[in-house]
Amino acid sequence: MVKTALEEIAFLIPLLPALAFVITFFFGRKMPSGGAIVPILAIAASFVISLMITLRLLANPEEVVSQSYSWFAVLNIGVLIDPLAAVMLTMVTFVSLLIHIYAVSYMSHDSGKARYFAETALFTAAMLSLILSDNILQLFVSWELVGLCSYLLIGFWFEKPSAAAAAKKAFLTTRIGDVMFLTGIIVLTSDLLKIAGGFQEGVYLLRFDEIFNNIAQLAAIQANIFGFEISHLTIITLLFFGGAVGKSGQFPLHVWLPDAMEGPTTVSALIHAATMVTAGVYLVARTFPMFIAAPDTLMVVAYVGGFTALFAGTMGIVMNDIKRVLAFSTISQLGYMMLGLGLGSAMGLEAVGISLFHLINHAFFKALLFLCAGSVIHAVGTQDMRELGGVGKVMPITAATMTIAALALAGFGIPGTSIGTSGFFSKDAIIEAAYVFGEHSNNWIPYMFSIAAALLTSIYIFRLIFMTFTGKPRSNYHGHESPAIMTIPLSILALFALFFGGLTQTGFMAFLEETFTNSFVDLDIGYLAEIGRNELVEAAGHEPLFILWLPLIVALAGLAIAFVIYYLRAVRLGPLASMKNPIYRLLYKRYYQHEIYTEFFSLGIVYGIIAFLTQVVDVIIDSIVEGVGILTVGVGEELRKVQTGVVQTYATAVIAGVSLLIILVKLLMEVL
Repeated sequence: MVKTALEEIAFLIPLLPALAFVITFFFGRKMPSGGAIVPILAIAASFVISLMITLRLLANPEEVVSQSYSWFAVLNIGVLIDPLAAVMLTMVTFVSLLIHIYAVSYMSHDSGKARYFAETALFTAAMLSLILSDNILQLFVSWELVGLCSYLLIGFWFEKPSAAAAAKKAFLTTRIGDVMFLTGIIVLTSDLLKIAGGFQEGVYLLRFDEIFNNIAQLAAIQANIFGFEISHLTIITLLFFGGAVGKSGQFPLHVWLPDAMEGPTTVSALIHAATMVTAGVYLVARTFPMFIAAPDTLMVVAYVGGFTALFAGTMGIVMNDIKRVLAFSTISQLGYMMLGLGLGSAMGLEAVGISLFHLINHAFFKALLFLCAGSVIHAVGTQDMRELGGVGKVMPITAATMTIAALALAGFGIPGTSIGTSGFFSKDAIIEAAYVFGEHSNNWIPYMFSIAAALLTSIYIFRLIFMTFTGKPRSNYHGHESPAIMTIPLSILALFALFFGGLTQTGFMAFLEETFTNSFVDLDIGYLAEIGRNELVEAAGHEPLFILWLPLIVALAGLAIAFVIYYLRAVRLGPLASMKNPIYRLLYKRYYQHEIYTEFFSLGIVYGIIAFLTQVVDVIIDSIVEGVGILTVGVGEELRKVQTGVVQTYATAVIAGVSLLIILVKLLMEVL
């Protein structure tokens, strides 16, 4: 009976926040706090439903919530809540709920707070709809709605040119990935139609179980590209990953994410922790059986993820805007998640558990980091760390909770024990998996990327802590601790950042591994689980002691470097942190990505080529039009000469014409 009841109300998880959007949008201005209570209650109800379903699945992972309704015979609208979707739904609703409660105070003085809460409710609804979609087309529709909401919220203060520009940049950059994702769906649909022999009523072509059950046939379809035989499944998964690269801020489509800081800090927390950027990771995880059957794509995922983790870290160490430091941190941590998924070529389906465990833990400490940053900005009035210092004395709760989040981000914990922050248990699992992969394949690049990124992570996050909360104030700010409605969510998130990873590590991994082994998906799980899976899985957990301790060693090294430079001030930064220093200038300018993408590529190449082609076409069309005009005028001038105005001439012409016509008729009659 409970199962039936939960299945019947599962659709309310995204629907309640969507209804909250409608109510708040139309009536929020007339309600206290911009109608914030409406989305808060709606998201709280969604959280309760999600939690109940998750608890039921924990007891019996096979009791998947599945609903499907036919749409145009071969398509469907449906709900799928398996272990993967359940943990995502619970995390998104929980974190979003805390952010909305926090925002009641944070946005209290903003004249557009009703619009803000309406848009964040829609944002949450879109992400929840994306997660529980049971088919790829429905997921894509929600995917696009998430992108629209991010555009609206990043440009929330649209009267600021920088905010409007950042919103457009985010929207257009992610569209590149979205086009790739849509192209992948089109190719997949075409292949499934070939397998099914055309449209068949009642066959849900794009539902995930249908896709997974046809993986072997999809892998058998080959394409000849530049003389190489490439599986269609490899092409499809690469296109899907292209969509994930845009949404989850992976190199080279990561450039929108730092500029997205132009929106309210609570929007940043929502985007970076619960919605938007996690959508790309979720897409790869949701379609992971396809990726396992295309191991070449998984290697691309691993390389891009590992490189992004390191690349973003190099820029994070020189940013002075407290929110931009955290933005580059998000890009880097998303890189770790993609790296974890990419190691699926070695770890099999277990890679989903490793990656999603870091995604969930990251949601807690990243939401905490952004909300703490918002607390500082709200109280002090600046987000430039060079103007801060000593904030910990006037904001002890914010300082303590942000330090906990920093420890979780850096991954502090004791290997071989259950003592450690949440980030320690999830990030170290990815790093260790990369080591095992390197040891058995002699490919050490992903591991080197992950270790170097861990060092940079520790440096930039403790640089932020020391520059913000320690020392003496470097400006005339008048700070104060935030009200309880803001500090209580901080304290709750701090508890999860500290303890969630250690308490759930073993159970979480086992639970996520059940995602593709339930009754909903009737596929050859042995075939999928063994693709690329060998002694690597068994080797995990038996690494040398030094390798197990190395992530903690580099985290401590990063803390020590930040302590010496930014707390003790033992190193003179003037010559180093100067635009005259080419390395510092390169990092501060973000490797000149804006100039390369905007001025060179967009304006120089794309706009230049389009402008040139347009000019060529314009010249051709103008020439044709002018030629027709000249020809018409010339013919007219010649014909005008015939019009003499003399009656005798016209009479002669008429008589000659009639005579000629009579002769032609006479000849025609004789012939016939």
